[in-house]
Amino acid sequence: MAEQAKPTGSDFGAGVDASTLRDGKPVLGHAKGEAVLLVRRGDDFFAIGATCTHYGGPLADGLIAGDEVRCPWHHACFSLRTGEALRAPALSPVACWAVERRNEKVFITGKRERDPLSPTYPVSLGRSAAPRAVVIVGAGAAGSAAAEMLRRSGFDGRVTIVDEDEGSPYDRPNLSKDYLAGNAPEEWIPLRPDNFYAEHEIVVVRGRATRIDAKNRKLEVDGREPLAYDALLLATGAEPIRLDVPGAERAHLLRSLVDSRAIIDAAKRAKRAVVIGASFIGLETAASLRARNLEVHVVAPESLPLERILGEHLGTFIRSLHESKGVAFHLGRRPKRIDADSVMLDDGSRVEADLVVMGVGVRPRLALAEGAGLAMDRGVSVDEFLETSVPGIFAAGDIARWPDLHTGDRIRVEHWVLAQRHGQTAARNMLGAREPFTQAPFFWSAHYDVSINYVGHAEKWDRVEVEGDAGEHDVTVRFMRGGTALAVATIFRDRESLEAEVQMERRS
Repeated sequence: MAEQAKPTGSDFGAGVDASTLRDGKPVLGHAKGEAVLLVRRGDDFFAIGATCTHYGGPLADGLIAGDEVRCPWHHACFSLRTGEALRAPALSPVACWAVERRNEKVFITGKRERDPLSPTYPVSLGRSAAPRAVVIVGAGAAGSAAAEMLRRSGFDGRVTIVDEDEGSPYDRPNLSKDYLAGNAPEEWIPLRPDNFYAEHEIVVVRGRATRIDAKNRKLEVDGREPLAYDALLLATGAEPIRLDVPGAERAHLLRSLVDSRAIIDAAKRAKRAVVIGASFIGLETAASLRARNLEVHVVAPESLPLERILGEHLGTFIRSLHESKGVAFHLGRRPKRIDADSVMLDDGSRVEADLVVMGVGVRPRLALAEGAGLAMDRGVSVDEFLETSVPGIFAAGDIARWPDLHTGDRIRVEHWVLAQRHGQTAARNMLGAREPFTQAPFFWSAHYDVSINYVGHAEKWDRVEVEGDAGEHDVTVRFMRGGTALAVATIFRDRESLEAEVQMERRS
């Protein structure tokens, strides 16, 4: 999905004057026809590929923090020393280039590339203490990232992922964004090429995990022998909620690739769509259906879209943005009945529709954890290492409630990037790393040509500070508790978003 940036700037192969390189200021140039990022840190010089391996973000516009660079688009992080992808959503490294200093000039002399799962991020653990078999339940964001991190950390034992979804793992955020809008081709959706997991000896078992035998460390799966494990990761994710109203079965839900394809197919024959729910998924779906030239109505009980999460300023902007694109809102309303050709609302009004999509939230899939007797707290309760109340069993992603060092609260977050990062940390801790999860939650939401970046987590706040104007597509919104920003939302202020993330992590 990431396309290589076009070469621009200095030819690093021909050398660049060292005195022109300022500490911590990235310089974009090229070598052997490829875009390269050159960074000075003290007396050291580093050169890596200039394009983020996630969605192709320009790393030259990112933030240098220590010996790392963070992507301005979706906050992936890479090592300047090795090119290693240190945190999701990027899963693959960027190329690393050899740098030589000759007198007063710096030259790039050669490129080093490697397999994305080569063991370059090791966990030091004695062989006697290391697990030999790891089982992961769920091939979504957390589960797939965990499996890859096990190999990157040098684990050479058995890795098994259990998942019912035939197409997983794939890029779920795209299902309501570019893919649904018709702007992303099929080849963008798989997270990895065919046979990638087999080549790295990661076994994907298609089936439903039914029971955890914690005493004997076995996972029962429908239709096969139990899977023995030394360490188990629960990454079962969440499932969309279907409202209990007559005709609810007529509405499409959007969680899986199958769901997205079904909506796309229905949209080809539809003219009018009703989206029930002004959630992120609901509004992204509305934008994508407008891109397909459908008439779109959004029905939701709140008075302002996303106000509970993003506050009044951004909520007002999001409503006006969608209305400017032709979306009609029916706020303060709930569906009373879904008929074959319309949706009846609770005030007796009727909205014609030949396509209905329900996006009213999700609930975590907790049955497996509850059946195993794990401690629960409106989710699976885990410690700072993402380990549950039963040693050897970890939980990550949508189901996990963990102690957030940034707010001091125990929180549960349903976002893709957070789930991936959970999975990466849990994987290393299953190998004995004992690394607390300290990363600030991050997500982005795309609406037409506007993307909102959100870092941190604020369920409640004392006040909201607005700098700039969302209507001008240039704003920073801080959600404050006392003198602390619990969360920061931005539009086209990528650097401020990155700086907020770094600041939150430094105070944790």
